[in-house]
Amino acid sequence: MQKLTNKEEEIMHILWQLEKAFVKDVLAAITHDKPHYNTLSTIIRNLEDKGYVSYNAYGKTHQYYPIVSKEAYKKKFMNTAIENYFNNSYKNVVSFFAKEEKISIEELKEIIHLIENKKEL
Repeated sequence: MQKLTNKEEEIMHILWQLEKAFVKDVLAAITHDKPHYNTLSTIIRNLEDKGYVSYNAYGKTHQYYPIVSKEAYKKKFMNTAIENYFNNSYKNVVSFFAKEEKISIEELKEIIHLIENKKEL
């Protein structure tokens, strides 16, 4: 799975939400820094080249849809981030968020409870 640019990732989030969309639909869903229609079309074609989206052709118009699930992308993204920034240590990830005060004691207790009971998050 190739790495996505920030703009490509933004477009993928829209496609995951819409499930199927024409370029005009994606453009309408962008709330800030709207690219030109042709620029957006190029970004979506790049996503196709990278294997993230496919399309149904209706004449000269294409309706795009994701072929990589949000869950699969999230897993790859998180595994890469943990490997590259936290020495492949989930303890380091949790410690980082604790030090940054981004996770509460209650949330940590809930995580411990889930681990002890071997339930999925």
